[in-house]
Parts: sequence; structure tokens; C-alpha cells
Amino acid sequence: MPRFFHDFANLYRYRDANATLGVPAPAERRVVFFGDSITDFWDLEASFPGLGYINRGIAGQTTAQLLLRFRPDVVELRPALAMILAGTNDLAGNTGPATIEEIAGNLASMADLARAHGIRTVFGSVTPVHRTPPAEIKFSVLRPLDRIVALNERLKQYCAAEGPGYIDYFSAMADERGMMRTKLTDDGLHPNAAGYAVMMPLARGAIAQALGQPPAV
Repeated sequence: MPRFFHDFANLYRYRDANATLGVPAPAERRVVFFGDSITDFWDLEASFPGLGYINRGIAGQTTAQLLLRFRPDVVELRPALAMILAGTNDLAGNTGPATIEEIAGNLASMADLARAHGIRTVFGSVTPVHRTPPAEIKFSVLRPLDRIVALNERLKQYCAAEGPGYIDYFSAMADERGMMRTKLTDDGLHPNAAGYAVMMPLARGAIAQALGQPPAV
């Protein structure tokens, strides 16, 4: 039987790393990046050298899977801040069809869990996709632009009403058609080094704002 059916949320991926990490030092303001492949593939040490940000991304995951592992991979690490970037795989139907309302509900539940444990949250918008060969069109055709825009708008409104921070990665990375700018991706979905270079200062500023700190340099 496929592993998917034994461990739907891939709870084992970070179990040993979490146990080794332990709780934050008294003066530490821990930051956890939480999400799917766009987080998983992000070299946080290269983007934020010396800051010790923790990566808890898992490629391919939907918000339903992320919600199941939010407690062990975020709450139990006792961070000051969770940087959440998710939803693109829900739009693609990785774990079955999902409405915008269902995706937004899963994201809101993560924020609820974080709030209950004194953890601040920042949500990133779903990033654009690119559909022109040689990009891998299979990654992008399942993520219609109107659905990306609708989810991002729903998430932006939620953050404005409920208090989490919001990062508009989409606008920073999209061209005039709403597609990922070609130089920012090699496969049509995942940012390349240039893509992460666009995302980095936006994340840096949001972290500083959420924690009430001047931006790290």
C-alpha cells in the first residue's frame, strides 16, 4: 500500500529533526517557514544567513495535510512566528477537489491554532504559474489564474480582518498577464534562485513587522 495511505500528512518527515531541535532559548524568537514545495525547496540559510530560520515545508502537500501537521511541525516548536505559504496544490487537486472556501478554512484553522498558542502568523499569497514551454505545463494547467486570484483575495481579506500579516508574492512575481515571469522559474511552478531572490526581501520585511523589529540586514 502506498505510503500516502499510511501517513497522509507525512508526520514522520520532521519528527527526528523536531526532537533534536528542542524548545527555543529564553531570548530566541524562533521563526518557522511552513508550507509545500515552494517552502521545502527554499534555501533559508542562503536567503537569511545566520538567522536560524526553520524550514518545515513538504513538497506536494495541500492545506489539509499541512493542517494535520501544524501542531508537531509548528506549535510544538514554540516559534514566535509562523510564515505560512500554501494552497497551490489544493488548486491542483493533489488530495482531491477543494473549493476556495475549504482552502481558506484550512488556512484560518492554522491561524487559530497559532493564536491559541501565542504564535504570530504571516501568510504568503499563492505564487503565479507560467504556462509557456519549455516550462512543465503539467504543473500550471491545473492552477487556473482566476482560482489563484480568488484564493489570494480571500486570504488577503482574512488577514486584514483577523490580524495575520500578508505577503503579496503574486504581484511581485507576475507579468502583465498574471503569469510567473519567465526568469523566475525553470519549470513553470517553482521559483528558481531569481524567484527566491524576489521573495526574500518581502519575507524579511514581513518578519520584521510581525516581530516589531527593524529588518535584518
